[in-house]
Amino acid sequence: MIKRWSAATFILLYHTFSFAQTSRPPATPLVTVDPYTSVWSFGDQLNGSVTKHWTGRPQPMDGLIRVDGKTYRFLGAATPEMKTILPTAKQSEYTAKFTTTKPDPNWWYKEGYNVSTWKQGPAPFGTKERNDNMLKGGTEFPKEIWYRREFTLTAADFEKPTLNIFHDDDVQVYINGVPAFDCAPCYTGDYEFKPISPAAQKALKKGKNLLAAYCKNGAGPGYIDIGLADEIAPKAADAIALADQVGFEMKATQSIYQFKTGPVLLTVRFVAPLLMNDLALLSRPVNYIIYEVKSADGKTHDVSLLQSVSGLWAVNDNGQSITGKEATQDGLTTLSLANQVQNVLARKGDDVRIDWGQAYLSAPVGSVKGSSIGAPLDIVKEFAQKGTLSLDQAGAALADVKSMALILNAGKVGAESKSLHSIVGYDDGFSVQYFSQNLRPWWNKDGNKTIQGELKSAEADFVKIMQACEETDKMIYDDAFKAGGEQYAELCVLAYRQAISAHKLVADPSGTPLFFSKENFSNGSIGTVDVTYPSAPLFLLYNPILLKGMLEPIFYYSESGKWTKPFAAHDVGTYPLANGQTYGEDMPVEESGNMLILTYAICKAEGNVEYAKKHWKVLSTWANYLKKEGFDPANQLCTDDFAGHLARNTNLSIKAIMGLACYAKMADQLGESKEATEVNALTKDFAQKWMQMAADGDHYALTFDKKATWSQKYNLVWDQLLGLNVFPKTVAQKEITYYLTKQQPFGLPLDSRKTYTKSDWIIWTATLADNAKDFNALIQPIYKYATQTPDRIPLSDWHETTNGKSVGFRARSVVGGYWMKVLGEKWTKKM
Repeated sequence: MIKRWSAATFILLYHTFSFAQTSRPPATPLVTVDPYTSVWSFGDQLNGSVTKHWTGRPQPMDGLIRVDGKTYRFLGAATPEMKTILPTAKQSEYTAKFTTTKPDPNWWYKEGYNVSTWKQGPAPFGTKERNDNMLKGGTEFPKEIWYRREFTLTAADFEKPTLNIFHDDDVQVYINGVPAFDCAPCYTGDYEFKPISPAAQKALKKGKNLLAAYCKNGAGPGYIDIGLADEIAPKAADAIALADQVGFEMKATQSIYQFKTGPVLLTVRFVAPLLMNDLALLSRPVNYIIYEVKSADGKTHDVSLLQSVSGLWAVNDNGQSITGKEATQDGLTTLSLANQVQNVLARKGDDVRIDWGQAYLSAPVGSVKGSSIGAPLDIVKEFAQKGTLSLDQAGAALADVKSMALILNAGKVGAESKSLHSIVGYDDGFSVQYFSQNLRPWWNKDGNKTIQGELKSAEADFVKIMQACEETDKMIYDDAFKAGGEQYAELCVLAYRQAISAHKLVADPSGTPLFFSKENFSNGSIGTVDVTYPSAPLFLLYNPILLKGMLEPIFYYSESGKWTKPFAAHDVGTYPLANGQTYGEDMPVEESGNMLILTYAICKAEGNVEYAKKHWKVLSTWANYLKKEGFDPANQLCTDDFAGHLARNTNLSIKAIMGLACYAKMADQLGESKEATEVNALTKDFAQKWMQMAADGDHYALTFDKKATWSQKYNLVWDQLLGLNVFPKTVAQKEITYYLTKQQPFGLPLDSRKTYTKSDWIIWTATLADNAKDFNALIQPIYKYATQTPDRIPLSDWHETTNGKSVGFRARSVVGGYWMKVLGEKWTKKM
């Protein structure tokens, strides 16, 4: 588990908590249900910033505690008012001068530059291809665009001028010739507020002003639209004292914070019952927030707490309107918020949030002192000043100006701890469209259950569920600690909720579990095979049914005849629409090898080959493809082609060999002895050729034809783990010895082309080590990255090894691959 305490904690909390090493996650999961309901704290202090969806868009929760009439904030942050200075095209139409021909690089953004040859066009500016968040219309540009927008200000005495910008991809912004914002390589998935440089803030003036911008589109849709807003902080009269955060602990299913709030100690637990051995509980779309309060000075104090949830939880963006409801049923006071327009499963994509269904906030009637649906600032202000809630504004309003809130009453609090809790949840009704059929979530797969019933069960089973969470937390930490030590165990704890909640569990029409991943901040694909593959170790360990649920859509896609190519598909659509592959390029060797390896891994986990037997025909088709094309792969896409496509990729070749070796094992166990013998001989021959062709002195090369190169051969991990024994052990030993000479401060690069890496693959690579010293040497830089990265976002699996910065991706399920060492220890001991 991950713990962080202030020095004062030991005085304040006496001997309640034990010491552990100081560490911090890049972001902390608070409410994690699925890819849509996933709310995080993006900093060290729970009350230091607004809570956000994993995409980075605000999805506020507010938490306040009132002690003897004085109020403290422990959760979320006061939301500033964003007052428009210069509207975006989404707010108001405008035109600007632009060119797609490169202008003078030293003058184009300055006042007085001659733009007589530039064209005038309406905003926004975008490529022909655009995603769902991008406005249609405006002006098209092919690859690069430079534009200048003049505007007039009647005053320039702003509090904190900020960009309101949507850019895809790289961007440079200038205000009155002064650099204001520069970001490359990067993009936003929607309109976001971004800080501008102090010099550019000062450059704004009364009268005529100039905003100039350059945007370069690297791939996919391109887009640029920029406005300005003034960020106005809450004034002193509305300011609320901040609770003093004195402790933090993360467990697999829980994030736990401790605060000193005047004379009262407060512990807040965010609990996600993601228990993989119970599919009904795993899929139940509710989390708990638990509050424990006790006196710190031995005296009795009057205590109540406010918990609120923003309407932004139920919409994609703040331009959508919501309505609210309140009900008392089954001993619970329950509030809900929903988008006024319910377009079920209508929105797909990557950087998007759910905008159908209902968000819920509930608590036992006996602990509720007050409830309200209304403007978030008014809710907070009334509770802070009076300790009450009287607003009743359930009618339609924009999502960012409506919240639902409960007051939980602890009453008189002394030295004995008192516990209260609320339940937060989301009912999406239908979760995924699967080849044109809308599927309900697993918990309601038969359509005969209600969210009210799930809330009732969550409350009735509260004590039992908390006990199960504690047992799971201990199991996850202990298993990882025994396999790889403390730092490795903390990495697994950090990854647990992220890996699971990046999926949605549903049932296909026959009742078979389908466990769909979303390819977060990559391209939004659903059911991507090369996302399933790295995530597999976690699910192989604790419930292979879930891994089968990831593979089933790919099997069905081929077996139904909808996918006719002789290799496995890359995906089955764009989340949440699983109607067929939408990714523009195939990964023939990559995905076929993945499917063969994972199928045999499932058979090993289950102790029989029934799963392979069920899909043997299509497995044989994919194996036949690998026999012909797998050993020396052509110039084709694979999962690691961040630096460009590669022909003759040696690590991809290993994957094909491992896939065929797995196929041979399954064939043998199914009684296909002739096929097994032939494929075994082929894999042995491939392995000998591989060692000769990939040899590069003291290591093995990146490709068969490029010497003085190298790459992580993480696919080799299956050779020992699955008992394939195709390669001699000296291959892995040789590679590990070489890798230890290539380490950077934040990890081992993916290969010799670039210094960035993938943390999931490093842990697979480290598992090849035959001693703890070498394993830890490879793990320590990853731990350093996870706990010291400057990017305060949900864990990114793709980062730069020289400075610990995220290169791309976040909140992805692939961190399930962190459990490869645990899987290796458990499975190799059984052999």
